[in-house]
Amino acid sequence: MRIYPKVSFKYSSVYNRRCREDWLRKDKKGYPSERRILNYIKKAEKLWRKKEKEILKEISRTTKLKWREKSINCYLVGRVRPFSLPLTMPIFEREANDFIDVLTHELIHNIFAQNQKYLKKAWNFFNRKYKKESRVTRIHILVHAVHSHIYMKFFREKRLKRNVKRLIFRQDYKRAWDIVQKQGYHSIIDEFVKMVR
Repeated sequence: MRIYPKVSFKYSSVYNRRCREDWLRKDKKGYPSERRILNYIKKAEKLWRKKEKEILKEISRTTKLKWREKSINCYLVGRVRPFSLPLTMPIFEREANDFIDVLTHELIHNIFAQNQKYLKKAWNFFNRKYKKESRVTRIHILVHAVHSHIYMKFFREKRLKRNVKRLIFRQDYKRAWDIVQKQGYHSIIDEFVKMVR
């Protein structure tokens, strides 16, 4: 029996058009053509399939949460800030690993969303413990802790550090990474797991 979902990569011309309009309103730089996006989807899917099973199984094993969906649609568009519901990703043309790293981040959010009704005690605990932090920081402390575990298990510490450095301009994310690095990702994950058992 399959214990992890399959990520199904999708293209929607309507969705992409809306993202394109929104993007060009704030940034006049070029937006990838439909052809570029469709070509990228093929490459991204091939890259993801090499790691999909082990990453998704490890997210579930580490968080002690079950994947509740058998399939997760992932919409790829030219440019957008990635988000987890509906799972939406831009194309990453500079660094191929960025796609895997950002998709993993969004899938960690996704497993929490799929298990929301089981996590009230855990979120209450984290909200109390980190009450002086912003909501975005509080959410990302746990996301970054789980993601740190994934980085250290399947990739190298250098790749984790590159990701941390890349997000330094986003203050809430940076603060969450600082907390994770100070307290240790294992410690944060252990606290969380005690709340969901």
